[in-house]
Amino acid sequence: MPKDPMPSPAADAPPIRIVLADDHGLVMFGMKALLCQIPEVVVVAEARDGAELVAAVDSLRPDIVLTDISMPGMDGLTAIAELHQRHPKVRLVVVSAHDTVSFVRRAVKSGACGYLTKDASSTELANAVRSVMATGSYFSGFITRQLLQPAEPTAGDELTERQVEILGLLARGMASKQIAHQLGLSSKTVDVHRARMMARLGVHDVAGLTRYAIRMNLVQP
Repeated sequence: MPKDPMPSPAADAPPIRIVLADDHGLVMFGMKALLCQIPEVVVVAEARDGAELVAAVDSLRPDIVLTDISMPGMDGLTAIAELHQRHPKVRLVVVSAHDTVSFVRRAVKSGACGYLTKDASSTELANAVRSVMATGSYFSGFITRQLLQPAEPTAGDELTERQVEILGLLARGMASKQIAHQLGLSSKTVDVHRARMMARLGVHDVAGLTRYAIRMNLVQP
């Protein structure tokens, strides 16, 4: 059986204190269960959105933050940028279903020192936590290969993070009211973002936005 690349610390080492942030209860429960299997880890708080995450880190000053990107209200990348400014010693790691290079680059630019996809194994999660503590960073092999690819124009270059989120949901057939409910916004705000995206991209209907979303790999055709 192969050994973990990052060995466990000594038994008398202080625990690794982690704050989790994800707006899906089952995902949070599963991640916490996996982290609790790592002997040196203690989950000290859970947050359901970026604002709760910032408040928890302000109060507890953990070693590591593991956060999703898409959350209602303040999203994960906005929270990371704020936390990186306020608490530069806290290690900020994204755990997301998004694996496109645009999201990874935006996370790193915001201050993330690591990036995991939500299909990571329990072994990779443990290795990531230990690597981040030992070396200051962790990126999976797939994510590293993404980062090493030559930069190409992406949706993130032309649209804001919130607009990319809204575009992905529009392309999946969701109405403005549904998107507003999921992201914690008003329907009017969603409509304003949609109009701005159309103007920015030079398209005139939702079908045009959907084709753009498919071209940028935000949704599968």
